[in-house]
Amino acid sequence: MRKQTFGVGLIGFGTAGRIFHAPLIQATPGLELLAVVSSSPERVHDVLPEVDVLPKPAALFARPDIDLVVIASPNETHYPLAKAALAAGKHLVVDKPFTVSLSEARLLKAEADKAERRVSVFHNRRWDSDFRTLQALVAEESVGRPVSLELRFDRFRPVVAGRWREQHKPGSGIWYDLGAHLLDQARTLFGMPRAILLDLMAARDGAEVDDEFHALLEYDALRVILRASSLVAEPTPQQALHGTRGSFVKYGRDPQENWLKEGRTPTREWGVDQSPGQLTLAEGSDGSLVTREHQGLPGDYLAYYVGIVEALASGAPVPVSVEEGIEVMTLLEVGLDSYRQNRWIRLKENNGGSLRQLHRHG
Repeated sequence: MRKQTFGVGLIGFGTAGRIFHAPLIQATPGLELLAVVSSSPERVHDVLPEVDVLPKPAALFARPDIDLVVIASPNETHYPLAKAALAAGKHLVVDKPFTVSLSEARLLKAEADKAERRVSVFHNRRWDSDFRTLQALVAEESVGRPVSLELRFDRFRPVVAGRWREQHKPGSGIWYDLGAHLLDQARTLFGMPRAILLDLMAARDGAEVDDEFHALLEYDALRVILRASSLVAEPTPQQALHGTRGSFVKYGRDPQENWLKEGRTPTREWGVDQSPGQLTLAEGSDGSLVTREHQGLPGDYLAYYVGIVEALASGAPVPVSVEEGIEVMTLLEVGLDSYRQNRWIRLKENNGGSLRQLHRHG
């Protein structure tokens, strides 16, 4: 008999667990959040009074009513926790980035294959309104053949916070945080690039790790620029797509994160962005340029966990595969290699597989 509801255990109740995972799990038919692993039970019960709070992950793994474990703890814990959960026979959702190294990501794939468990990486920004809109524009060739795309994720956070993401820890810094999102978006649109060039900077007073990056991805007749900074007060275009027929430029970010922070209950396709983009195309026999507002598609973070239920219930593909998570890890590591060597690094197909081997560019 097909199981109707899957028990979920969540590890971590920081920003990722509390703001993103817990509300989305609770709003998804077919999932029941039963337990949270946290050292602060009062904090959990303030939001989730009916959920069990466990002090250690091992207690969660031992529970037979837990089918799916969601790992939303610091990046350096992803690999050991995921490995232990797989050994206990649990299916997995791992927050991005998948692990802190490519070698760990490959080992986890082998563990998942051996355990015959479903594993997915939480790259939720694929379901941002602005990215869904951009995906549709690229698929429809609305600006012709794309030749340049810039994706930005800027914030103004001038004071360094006492968080693990801003301390010298494995997987900390803005490249592993926001870079993982933008790299996943780029590879979702265009696949793996031929080469990457990365510059990192610790720009803020007292910064211990990178808080700004500028990456350039090389494709055939296309360049993708990825940028993020913690010191941008004036809004910049989040997306700038240029092609052989025109351009699409978008200011303003998808509203779903802010709505989740406000405690709103997520629904399917709730993330209607009130900031339309500008689509400028060459029209008419004289090729004159015409600019129009272009209303975006709604955002839909809930679609990720709906996809998880479908994968567990019927064997459908998970929303973000382990292989895709590994490709993002590949790009994160290649980018760091580029920064350390101060040069382009080319990616080469490895025997036709999804992973790449590296050699110097040029």
